[in-house]
Amino acid sequence: MSTFLWAGLPYIALVSLVAGLIWRYRYDRYGWTTRSSQPYESRLLNIASPLFHYGILFVFVGHVMGLLIPASWTDAVGLTEYPYHLLSLFGGTAAGVLAVAGIAILIYRRRTRDPVLRATTGNDKVMYLMLVSAILLGMWAKLSESRISSGYDYRQTIAPWSRGILTLRPDPALMEGVPVTYQIHAVAGMALIALVPFTRLVHMFSAPVRYLFRPYIVYRTRDPRVLGERRPRRGWEPIDRV
Repeated sequence: MSTFLWAGLPYIALVSLVAGLIWRYRYDRYGWTTRSSQPYESRLLNIASPLFHYGILFVFVGHVMGLLIPASWTDAVGLTEYPYHLLSLFGGTAAGVLAVAGIAILIYRRRTRDPVLRATTGNDKVMYLMLVSAILLGMWAKLSESRISSGYDYRQTIAPWSRGILTLRPDPALMEGVPVTYQIHAVAGMALIALVPFTRLVHMFSAPVRYLFRPYIVYRTRDPRVLGERRPRRGWEPIDRV
């Protein structure tokens, strides 16, 4: 079971993520969207969306910093273990609270606004459950294993294990002495990663790059063979026709 959880399950999650993204883009490109419910209700959304997105962004940055950046690198720039511990404890908790508060308002909005509720699918419910579980389990692990003076140093165990997964050299032994709360959080995180391509969370891999180069207003030329001839209107005709 230890080998499966810490050497097999991570690659199952990563394969599901990569293959799912490829499949989704190839066969469901027009479904690659958040399925925004803003037309149904915007007041609560304008409060909850920034809370959740800023919170989850800081959570993501914290995980990248804690898991992928070796402790020797942060020590080299003067961020030793205790200051890092305080940054992780207070900064991570604040980011988690922001994300959970945003999700709580989003769920309340979906439950109390009939048009939004009718637009909610079973897939959305599973996604919310997995997302909330992963965040709350992470906060539980951090707060239950930390004090102001000290805390569990996951950068000596979980972080090297995570980097070993990415370098194709997994070491399950690193996870054997990890507190159960962190282990449960890690499993929940891997399950969420595997689920991402099949939910509205897929939009995190989108970037509106083409909008930077498209004209402010998109014009479509008329084909006179279809619509008939008409007198050109000054200022509205394209410079040339393709």
